[in-house]
Amino acid sequence: MVTQQQEQTKAYVLAGIFTLSLRLIVGWTYFSAFWRRLVLENKLIPDSSGYIGEKFNHFLPNSIGIKPIIEYLVSTPDLLWWAMLIFTLVEGVVGLLYMLGFFTRLMSIGVFSLAFGILLGSGWLGTTCLDEWQIGILGVAAGFTIFLSGGGKYSLDHLFQSKLSKKKWLVWLTSGELPLPIKQFSKVAITGAILLFILTLYTNQEFHNGVWGPLHNKSVKPKLEISNADIHNDALNFKVYRIEGADVYGSFLIGITLKDSRGKTILQKDGEELSRFPLTGIKNDYIAKVTPGKHSLIIPLGSKATLTIKDSSLQNLPKGRYELTLTDISGITWKQDITVD
Repeated sequence: MVTQQQEQTKAYVLAGIFTLSLRLIVGWTYFSAFWRRLVLENKLIPDSSGYIGEKFNHFLPNSIGIKPIIEYLVSTPDLLWWAMLIFTLVEGVVGLLYMLGFFTRLMSIGVFSLAFGILLGSGWLGTTCLDEWQIGILGVAAGFTIFLSGGGKYSLDHLFQSKLSKKKWLVWLTSGELPLPIKQFSKVAITGAILLFILTLYTNQEFHNGVWGPLHNKSVKPKLEISNADIHNDALNFKVYRIEGADVYGSFLIGITLKDSRGKTILQKDGEELSRFPLTGIKNDYIAKVTPGKHSLIIPLGSKATLTIKDSSLQNLPKGRYELTLTDISGITWKQDITVD
C-alpha cells in the first residue's frame, strides 16, 4: 500500500514535469493577449483602428451557442468596453498564474473556459488555415490536461505546498495528488478525452466541414446578406449584413444598381459616389461600422447597417418588381428583388 502510494505521488510529480512546456506556452498565449492590448499598445480605445471590441464583433455571424451574448454586447458599446476590459484582465491573470503554477487547477479551469469561448465564438475564422479553431480546441485540451496533472515540482503550488496542504480540498484548485484511486482517475481522464475528441470533430465539421463533405472556409470571400429592401417615395432603403470573409479588411462595395423587370437601369452608384456616401444615410446596428472609404463603401466583417439612398429617379416608380444589385471590388455581386405596389 505504501509502495503504491509512493508510485502514485511520483506519477503526479512526473506528470507535472512532462506538462511544464505545455503550461508555459499556453499560459503565455493568454497572458500575451493582455500584454499586447494594454502594455505594448492600447487596444481598448473605442473608435480606434485596433479596438478589440470591433474584432469581437467579427465573431458574431457564425458563432455557435453564444451569438445572442455577442450581439447584445456589440449593440451596447459602453457595456462592450467593460466586457473587453474584464476579459483582457482575466486573460492576463489566468495566463500569468498558469505559467507560474499558482492555483494551477483553478487557472486551468480559466484556460478551459477562455478557450471554449474562443472556440464557439471565432472557431470559423482563419484566412489561410483553421487559425481560431485550432487555438480554441488546443486551449480546451491544455486546460483539461493541466487540471489532471497539476503544476508539479516546478510551480508556486509546490513551493507553498506545506501551507496549501492544510486544507485537503485545496488540492482541487492547486496542484498535487488528487484524492482519487487510479481506476477512478483513469475513468475521468478517458471520459474527458473522449468528450473533447467529440467536441473536436463536431466543431471541425460545423465550422469547416473538416470531417466529411466539401471543405469550406468562410474567411476567404466576402458575403453579404440583404434584407428589408423597399422603395418609398424617393428613397431606397435596405439592410446589409456582412457575414463572411476576411476579418482583417472589409468588403469594398463599388456599386449599387437598381434595375426594373426589363433590365433598364433606374439607379446606379459607382465606387466614387459610394466613397461620398452621406453618414446620415447609414444607420449602424453594431460596433463594427459601415463607413465610406477612399474609393468605396467599406463593410467590415460582422457589421450590419440600414442604408438609405435618396434620388429623384426613385419618385413615382411604376408598380412591379425591381432588382437591387450590390457589387464588391472583387467582382462578387449580391442581388435582392424589391416589389413596388
